Amino acid sequence: MKIAFFTLGCKVNSYESQELAELMTAAGHTIVNSGCEADAYIVNSCTVTAESSRKSRQALRRFRSEHPNAIIVLTGCYAQAFSKEADEKCDADIIIGNKTNSELPRLLEEFAASGKKTVDVLPHLQSDPFKGNAIHTFEGHTRAFLKIQDGCNRYCTYCIIPKSKGFSRSKPLEDVRKEVKELAKHGYKELVFVGINLSSYGMDIGLNLCDALEEAEKTDGIERIRLGSLEPDHITDEVIERLSKMSKFCPQFHLSLQSGCNDVLRKMNRHYSAEEYAELCEKLKNAFPDLSLTTDIIVGFPGETEEMFKETVEYAKKIRFMKVHVFPYSPREGTPAATYPNPVPNTVKAERCRKLQHECDIIRSEILLEHIGSVVPVLFETPKNNIQHGYTKNYIPIKVPTLKTLTGEIRNVRITDADSDGCTGELI
Repeated sequence: MKIAFFTLGCKVNSYESQELAELMTAAGHTIVNSGCEADAYIVNSCTVTAESSRKSRQALRRFRSEHPNAIIVLTGCYAQAFSKEADEKCDADIIIGNKTNSELPRLLEEFAASGKKTVDVLPHLQSDPFKGNAIHTFEGHTRAFLKIQDGCNRYCTYCIIPKSKGFSRSKPLEDVRKEVKELAKHGYKELVFVGINLSSYGMDIGLNLCDALEEAEKTDGIERIRLGSLEPDHITDEVIERLSKMSKFCPQFHLSLQSGCNDVLRKMNRHYSAEEYAELCEKLKNAFPDLSLTTDIIVGFPGETEEMFKETVEYAKKIRFMKVHVFPYSPREGTPAATYPNPVPNTVKAERCRKLQHECDIIRSEILLEHIGSVVPVLFETPKNNIQHGYTKNYIPIKVPTLKTLTGEIRNVRITDADSDGCTGELI
């Protein structure tokens, strides 16, 4: 069969689509782009917000309409967390959860033979081990994502992810070691370590996040090590010290904030205060001279007053994040916050998002302008319209006008200009 993937959501989903694609290839199938004609279309869904679920259903409808004779598959977080709703609302031939998606090659063959719809979603159990197959390449990417952790035990009151991903569990270190070497063998210079609660890696198997990163640090061919999103209270002094000793480590920390107001943080069941978060940021700035801080912030959480929102705005300005993803609060059925009183109207949430994003974009522009004149190594990705795009170690986006194709190369660039979208430079 010709198989096409359409992936929504986070870096973990992107990794898992690659994992499934390699399983399909091993089973004798051919992977094609989702814009091509295929025998089966697999939607790897997201459900972190109501909008994510809507987009997942929309993708299924589009593939069914455009390819009525193809097999339509729903997998991922929406299928796992809301399997009954997905069965009722989605026109999919196969609905399979995160826990059992490795069964997909078999289920595709069975559906092709019988035409019988399948819903195969099993609940996560606390005893579940880390499951998954190593990937060998990362199609369409210059940087390879490497999933080393799955699930989450934190139960933030707004978050459905523990239901969709289960309990926290870590990839065995020997498996990490083998996968790092395999990706290096295929020419990847940068690895991005990802997980659902990445900073909890190793807590269930007597290890530490740094143990996994040190495998990449000592692997020939790997030149950069980057981390995905992190929970701030897991970044201990020991972790900071060990990371600071790694020559390949990229000094960019995406530390999930969600709010700069302690009252809101408590209602969210976040495990730190605004003061503790700020103290961690200072420690990181002292340990990493070229540090970039990025984060996520949710606005319009139930009960968030205008004063609480202003507190978050001032807090974000004080920390000076290089980039902020601002989201309106989205109630998720089955989470405590969905029943909280004093919901914030959607119009107010939208206006608060606009205001906060505007203030954060001003700071981003200021930070990027400070880099004009500096010379930085850039890992280049795919060129577009004679513009070569890439990233510095601290994740500043760089554009270089050139006719050269530098995909996968690390080259020195002098930064000549900047705006809120990134920096422009010239090759040295």
